[in-house]
Amino acid sequence: MTAIMNTYGRLPVTFSHGKGVFLYDTDNKAYLDAISGIGVNALGHCHPAVSEAIKQQADTLIHTSNLYGIAKQQALAELLCDVSGMDNVFFANSGAEANEAAIKIARLHGHQQGINSPQIIVMDNAFHGRTMATLTATGNAKVQEGFAPLLAGFIRVPFGDLTAIQAHSNNSDVVAVLMEPIQGEGGLHVLADGYLAELRTVCDNNNWLMMLDEVQTGNGRTGRYFAYQHDGILPDVVTTAKGLGNGAPIGACLAQGKAAQVLAPGNHGSTYGGNPLSCAAALAVINTIQSQQLCANATTIGQYIREGISQQLADSPHLKEVRGKGLMIGIELHSPCTELVHRARERGVLINVTAGSVIRLLPPLITSQQDADTIINTVADIVNDFQPQNS
Repeated sequence: MTAIMNTYGRLPVTFSHGKGVFLYDTDNKAYLDAISGIGVNALGHCHPAVSEAIKQQADTLIHTSNLYGIAKQQALAELLCDVSGMDNVFFANSGAEANEAAIKIARLHGHQQGINSPQIIVMDNAFHGRTMATLTATGNAKVQEGFAPLLAGFIRVPFGDLTAIQAHSNNSDVVAVLMEPIQGEGGLHVLADGYLAELRTVCDNNNWLMMLDEVQTGNGRTGRYFAYQHDGILPDVVTTAKGLGNGAPIGACLAQGKAAQVLAPGNHGSTYGGNPLSCAAALAVINTIQSQQLCANATTIGQYIREGISQQLADSPHLKEVRGKGLMIGIELHSPCTELVHRARERGVLINVTAGSVIRLLPPLITSQQDADTIINTVADIVNDFQPQNS
């Protein structure tokens, strides 16, 4: 037994430092980080702009209570609204907390309209976090196992099935739809182009809040700052975290229109949410993404990786599909393939497997074509050498 509570299945490697797209273990072996802390290190490791912003802020002011004005928080909120088109922001520490805020907005919005049992439509295979409300909204029975009773107030439908959502149009208790534009943990499932625009219309016709979980898809990951911008629409609520602080813990729940007026003082809060240190880091992240045109790089390099892997594995009996958008890439095999995480690590590339049989790649937005070639060749090699169990 260790002094750390047993909540994670850890790989047998410890990293001592990182720079750019590379992590280095305690023996100084380099690993190309193609999962970037599950999408957190959008600018790679120890990006100089982020490190410098944190150093300067740490020497000035690390934390004050949200009882007072926080200049960096105000500046970050204005910048986030500028890049998103939203009206205002609640800051939290994580994606789960940001989604909790969205769920509370939906419920309070319902009660303010006289709906006593507000319901939120959520999706199969979704992942929204591990707090009790976000765990309930998550569409994965394995994640929920052992934590009953779950919360009431959620209706589950198949991901990408607009008809299944419309079927609840006569349910006067429904107040919102919550979904990810691309399901990350659920297996890198991508919505059809134009789906979110159609969902926007359905939500407007029923006076439902359209709420998007962009904890993983936000901050340039898919080639636009937020994934909904591919469809040219605005949700009522959008949440984000992961790449927002490049490792500094911060999440955000953004709202616009009627959703922006729901919360009032005393309805919600977070002790550390939006403190000066995390906001300084996030400001540096957004400014770097914009000034270095990293959304465009995500589009270009992401397409390059998907095409390269598709070409190299075109004749592989193991490959089912390569999919994704920007630098959010899934390679689905016909068999469970968790062992490939170890094979890739032995070759100096860090990947992840989700939903049992989907290799998940979330490389940093700064990934170069040379880095992409390393990822393509490594993934192709380990899949070609793959010996599925029971084969």
